[in-house]
Amino acid sequence: MSQAAAEPVRLLVLGDSLAAGFGLAQSDGFQAQLLAALAAKGVQVRLVDGAVSGDTTAGGLARLDWVLAGGPNGGGADAAIVELGANDGLRGSDPAAMEANLNAILDRLAARHIKVLLTGMHALPNLGQDYADAYDAVFKRLSQRPEILYEPFFLEGVAGDPALNQADGIHPNPEGVRRIVARITPLVERLLREAQKAK
Repeated sequence: MSQAAAEPVRLLVLGDSLAAGFGLAQSDGFQAQLLAALAAKGVQVRLVDGAVSGDTTAGGLARLDWVLAGGPNGGGADAAIVELGANDGLRGSDPAAMEANLNAILDRLAARHIKVLLTGMHALPNLGQDYADAYDAVFKRLSQRPEILYEPFFLEGVAGDPALNQADGIHPNPEGVRRIVARITPLVERLLREAQKAK
């Protein structure tokens, strides 16, 4: 095995407050809990933190090249979790613009041969059914891209449950994060295996 193959996969988490751990102690946030879950399975990764609270798909796209170039703790990536879109929905942003941003992000990652897990989101019902349908359709189309892994709803089983969310009703509490991580870890393991093979 070559030295490169033996090195941990560099995993970029490009996301918003859900991935950044808004309102939580660092050890309770998504990235820390994911690292712990992977370590418990004997999987070591080098995390590249690209999550910023309040970020939209436009913000993620604008930051992507900088994150991959080395800041804040980057230096490239072999795999990426793309968790963006929630703030676009909260702001009622044009779903077509959100789709264009996410496609651009996925295109840039594909051009660098970075394996991707895209996580989906749902629009809040207060924006109306037409908007919700258009918003949800974006992720359904993106999920058809052959080069990505896809998780349909990042907050599956957690959204809307007061026992699993902070007082704002939007951001998961530590137990909510634990459930997200438990559900998503097998997909992340698959992502890392694919990235390791490609190194």
